[in-house]
Amino acid sequence: MTASPAPRLGLTLGPVLFHWNGERLFDFYARIADEAPVDRVCIGEVVCSKRLPSVADSLARAVERLQASGKEVILSTLALVTLGGESARIAELGRSSPIGIEVNDISSLDAVRGQDFTVGPFVNVYNESTLAFLGRHGARRICLPPELPLASIAVLARAAKPLGVACEVIGFGRLPLAISARCYHARLHGTRKDACQFVCEHDPDGRPVDTLDGQPFLAVNGVMTMSQSCVNLVQDIGELAAAGVDAIRLSPQSTDMVAVARAFRAVIDGDDQGAAALARLGALVPFAAFSNGFLHGTRGVAFVAPEAG
Repeated sequence: MTASPAPRLGLTLGPVLFHWNGERLFDFYARIADEAPVDRVCIGEVVCSKRLPSVADSLARAVERLQASGKEVILSTLALVTLGGESARIAELGRSSPIGIEVNDISSLDAVRGQDFTVGPFVNVYNESTLAFLGRHGARRICLPPELPLASIAVLARAAKPLGVACEVIGFGRLPLAISARCYHARLHGTRKDACQFVCEHDPDGRPVDTLDGQPFLAVNGVMTMSQSCVNLVQDIGELAAAGVDAIRLSPQSTDMVAVARAFRAVIDGDDQGAAALARLGALVPFAAFSNGFLHGTRGVAFVAPEAG
């Protein structure tokens, strides 16, 4: 008997993690709505609630534009909730949001109890028990943490199927590694978090950080620590599909994300080879090296070619 082919992977555009101004955000999402071959778009402020007032109107208009284009839109919430006002806003979203919500902090679970929701990569879903717990409480889609190796992803994807939970993996972009109550950008500019003057806006892809001996190390984005390298799993799509992954998530960077989405879609659809897509994507990301080490169970910063994997 011939085995049935693996289901076609979906494409999700994750939320913009950097501080882009309102005009830039709306223009970005307008082009995504019109041109990007993605199935769903996560939108919202995930990193710092101070950024939200300056972009809220633009995000609201972007949601309308994306929905008009036929794309599913999901509202992403904060990855670290530290203030009562932040909790109150998320609770209000849980009561009144007209679109689905992505939970990025486990403390936000109460806000979406009794309804279907998405879980973002900031929630530590490392085992089947955690996945089952979230599934029982209404999770229908989980973007797995980026440091998981392929073997662990396969176990979780297999456990998710009978629960009706879809599993995503971040396949492109600088990876979120940690988040803190302290603002690294403010400290770098000699100011405080509560008087930061939004200095993170000057680094639209995060600010690279080198070691003391000048080696590339990490990137900082306000209160978030990120990988300096840009993960790129375009050559690993076949293995991810075979492992039972349902969708690849693309994390926005200051590059042509429509071209990025098209490159991934072409490989998913079998219209292009991973090596050719990788070469084209390399021209779009001059600011960072590519990596896929976590997926292959080695250093996250490493890039493992298919032959060596």
